[in-house]
Amino acid sequence: MTTAELRSYPFSRPERLDMEPMFADLRANEPLIRVRLPYGEPGWLATRYEDVKVVLSDPRFSRAASLEHDEPRMRPTPSQPGSILSMDPPDHSRLRRLVTKAFTVRRIEELRPRVRQIADELVDAMIAQGPPSDLVEAFALPVPVTVICELLGVPYEDRVDFRYWSDAFLSTTKFTPDEVRDCTLKMRSYLEGLIAQRRRTPRDDLLSGLVAARDNEDRLSEEELIMLAMALLVAGHETTASQIPNFVYTLLTHPGQLAVLREDLSLVPKAVEELMRYVPLGLGAGIARYATEDIELGGVLVRAGEAVMPVLASANRDESVFPDADRLDLRRQDTSHIGFGHGVHHCLGAPLARMELQVSLGTLLRRLPNLRLADGDAGVAWKEGLSTRGPERMLLTWDPPAA
Repeated sequence: MTTAELRSYPFSRPERLDMEPMFADLRANEPLIRVRLPYGEPGWLATRYEDVKVVLSDPRFSRAASLEHDEPRMRPTPSQPGSILSMDPPDHSRLRRLVTKAFTVRRIEELRPRVRQIADELVDAMIAQGPPSDLVEAFALPVPVTVICELLGVPYEDRVDFRYWSDAFLSTTKFTPDEVRDCTLKMRSYLEGLIAQRRRTPRDDLLSGLVAARDNEDRLSEEELIMLAMALLVAGHETTASQIPNFVYTLLTHPGQLAVLREDLSLVPKAVEELMRYVPLGLGAGIARYATEDIELGGVLVRAGEAVMPVLASANRDESVFPDADRLDLRRQDTSHIGFGHGVHHCLGAPLARMELQVSLGTLLRRLPNLRLADGDAGVAWKEGLSTRGPERMLLTWDPPAA
């Protein structure tokens, strides 16, 4: 194995949505470094755009190999067998094909009117209650939770439970390892119950389709069915629920760019892409990939059996790809960010997330005049101890809508 200076990672704890300041220096001078994360064995950290894309797309970097190692990670719980996130093709491709039809661009566009209806009804309730309003509880969570519940076939009234279990799944320090295991077992038991219901009484939802693929076509194992349902439920709401307030906060703290968007709401789709590039959702290091042979990357030799963690947030601020990368520019022409990943593990739900974010931003700016923070940063409480960043409370106010 390679011998190199080991640095402890994360390097610091940036506040709010600030970028780790060391990434810019690493991209310029040392794009691949050896680090030790809170859990697991040492690995390489990749910070440049092109290197990150290679790690995410080159088949010589394996996710499945992580099951044979104590993978470097931010969370106490390692990757689980049977999870689509721990697979390489062809197994990964086989599972992905089972759900691809639910997330095609065409299918997602068919859902847009329903998402608009959900967003408008939530804003109606906010207006009726009057400001200030907590954007997270009143809007950012209900939009993606409602949508994934309807798509997957999960009762909306159970959202408090699976939201709590999802936090445990994404915990770095918020939950103890025992609490994480307990919540994972509870979520698993809950989904096993829903799967049993669908076996007795199929419905027109994604969960019923997966059960049919298991029982009638033998296209996935029972373990794969349960793990895939868990992944869809967590990923189907968590990131969008975090990014809605992240995007709103970023716009409210960049008044010049917010004014550009308010003047021309047709820029919302472009704004979503720029915000995906600009906003660092995760804490930094991505899920480890293992080299299956010796590979030169970022000017160093990564030996077979060594892990590399791609830092998507750093790649999206790479000055060689995005001029003036640390500046938010809603009119930026280059939208080739990798906020949704890259390669075979590119986010399956990216079309859904894009549409939800577009509808959410457009609805809030259209319906709530002069939307602003109710109490400055004092009204924003940030998540702690989770692998995703974002407000857990965000108090907003607005002017009365015109009669």
